[in-house]
Amino acid sequence: MRKLLIAVLAATPLAALAAAPKAVTLTVQNMTCPLCPLTVKKSLEKVDGVSSVKIDFERKTAIVTYAPEKTQPEALIRATTNAGYPSTIQK
Repeated sequence: MRKLLIAVLAATPLAALAAAPKAVTLTVQNMTCPLCPLTVKKSLEKVDGVSSVKIDFERKTAIVTYAPEKTQPEALIRATTNAGYPSTIQK
């Protein structure tokens, strides 16, 4: 029990130092059918650090929430592009 308490206390400062989640909106090309957003969403969810993905088929966008210490927007763009849906960061 004592070892567990020490481990929890030792890990707490590291958790406190973790950066807050960030969100980015990607403009996604080639989403032309109702199944396309599913492919885009799955490709983004496979990126380590992604916690949520919301696709807007009408606007051709993906809002991605991610842990900045685990991934960056460039990895998200690479994931959609590799799936056949090139994307850019929406300004």
